[in-house]
Amino acid sequence: MAEQISIFIENKEGRLAEVTAILRDAGVNIRALSLADTTDFGVLRLIVNDNEKATAALRSQGFTVGKTRVLAVEVNDVPGGLNRVLDPLSEQDVNVEYMYAFANPQCKNAIMIFRFDDIEKAKTILTEQGIKVIDKEEISNL
Repeated sequence: MAEQISIFIENKEGRLAEVTAILRDAGVNIRALSLADTTDFGVLRLIVNDNEKATAALRSQGFTVGKTRVLAVEVNDVPGGLNRVLDPLSEQDVNVEYMYAFANPQCKNAIMIFRFDDIEKAKTILTEQGIKVIDKEEISNL
């Protein structure tokens, strides 16, 4: 399993740049991100190379930071590759709450970050299907 950090930010000009500058100054590398917004605020979800350093730096600047367990899954970069992951989960009633891509130039396949309603069940199903789930140590080294 991997761990993402989530930062709650006001939906106003410059806030995203402020977060990324804090991470830059702390020497934290962003590996993947997703930004969802509403009228008043946004949720920035990140996979970074050092969660502890990122969390400390952001909290010291007044940001609310949460941590969430997610699965990083290798997806074959072919037509239907994503369905090979999603179909067995759907068949066993595991819901994808959200997903986003992970930047990985070292791999010929895609890596997707998934948040499931039942992460343990999802991991078991994917493993049984021979689908590679990447652990947090491995994802930090990509």
